[in-house]
Amino acid sequence: MEVGLLVVRLILFAVFAVAGIGKLLDIKGAIKATENFGVPANLAKIIGNALPFLELLLAFGLLFATTAWFAAIGLTCLLAVFIGGMLNQMRLGNAPECHCFGQFKSEPVSRKSVVRNVVFAVMSLSLIFAGGTGQQLSAVNWIGELTAAEKMFGVFGLLITVLSAVAIGFLSHILAHQKQLARQIEHLDFVSNEHNHGEHRDDVSHPADGLPIGAAAPDFTLPDVTGKQIEFEHLLMQTKPLLFFYVSPTCEPCSALLPEINVWQTELKDKCTFVFISEGTPKDNIAKFGKDRVVLLQKDREVSSAFSAKWTPTAFLVQTDGTIASRLAAGDTAIRELIDELRLQKTISFATNTGGENQAEIHIGELLPQFSLKSLDGQTVEPHQLIGSKHLLTFFSLHCSFCKKMVDEIKDWEKVKGRDEPNLVLMSDGEIEAHKELGLSSTILIDKDNAISNQLGMNGTPSAILVDEHGRIVSETAIGADRIWSLIGFKKVK
Repeated sequence: MEVGLLVVRLILFAVFAVAGIGKLLDIKGAIKATENFGVPANLAKIIGNALPFLELLLAFGLLFATTAWFAAIGLTCLLAVFIGGMLNQMRLGNAPECHCFGQFKSEPVSRKSVVRNVVFAVMSLSLIFAGGTGQQLSAVNWIGELTAAEKMFGVFGLLITVLSAVAIGFLSHILAHQKQLARQIEHLDFVSNEHNHGEHRDDVSHPADGLPIGAAAPDFTLPDVTGKQIEFEHLLMQTKPLLFFYVSPTCEPCSALLPEINVWQTELKDKCTFVFISEGTPKDNIAKFGKDRVVLLQKDREVSSAFSAKWTPTAFLVQTDGTIASRLAAGDTAIRELIDELRLQKTISFATNTGGENQAEIHIGELLPQFSLKSLDGQTVEPHQLIGSKHLLTFFSLHCSFCKKMVDEIKDWEKVKGRDEPNLVLMSDGEIEAHKELGLSSTILIDKDNAISNQLGMNGTPSAILVDEHGRIVSETAIGADRIWSLIGFKKVK
């Protein structure tokens, strides 16, 4: 009996000694993990600093016969707090990192971590029930029987063990953050080369690139973590804007941001519906994000790619009419800024500058500025004549190779355009006869020196804005054929 209890004490000593050392190697992580469990920041700092020392104190207390029973009581109370905190987070649908073994091992709270702690608690309770008199065997009395040389050798071995633990901890830390660092370097490389006119590549983009505000969000159907097929159309029936988060169960920045997302979801529950687009297995996603929220699983990033979201975590807003309502917020800082914007609005509706840094200050929701242009047949066209129908105003040029490639796409659009779909209006500079030779039935307005197009914030070709039936701008400037067609949800014929 006493030998069995000693074995239990040694096992618990090893577990909590490793846990304490692991937390000492990552005090900041211990504090952050404590905050993730809902502890106020000031108190979390105190607990995060004290916890590893408490675990080590209790662990070493198990080694001595005179203190083992008291240490067991302390460990049982500590484990009860851990188990209670985990169960509470699971009840709330959260899965914060437990940081149980600090630098050595950390994983989201799950049934596995709860069961593990329950097992340790049962072992600790067995020591308590054995009573103080049941802890007669000491794990350290034999040290007194060693020679001086043996004791020196033991101290040296202990030192090597501690140093090895420290080395393993730092190696674990490096490996854990290697992927994140590589992503950050790649991110910075993209940003720093944003205006580089060297080799053209189609496989990379700025991490904040996305569909223009006002564009029709692409349709999709994905299974949730229970296997149920969820259609985009059904999500729109929520009658609230959809705040999408592109995440992954293996994404460390996603894990770090998750506690804040949990707070935001409660705070903004009356304003928008949170939808997570993830990947991987249902089990991994439930362990990371919980099962009491909308988590949809894609196979090959087909949906995130359709939204041009290429980084995790990324967030973006979709209005109740299925149109894009925000630019992509890639990374924790950008996501926090997006959330701050949502907090300030009683009803979520963005008024975003449609132009770039050097473009005109044309905003979503504004009426078209006054202009007067001639069509190919000599008719004068002014903004008030566009009222009553939706229009896709497109800045075009006969000297633009991308515009010339777009001509066949425009003809395809003209063949399938429905009665209620926007009319295409091209604003272009050049000779009337040259434009007639294009063979387009859409309205073409001659905009000499691109004066009106520049006034509308369209300084590159091809680019476009969407105007509603009231003559108001309802999208930001879409640059390039793909983004122009995304404004009206037209899929080009391959």
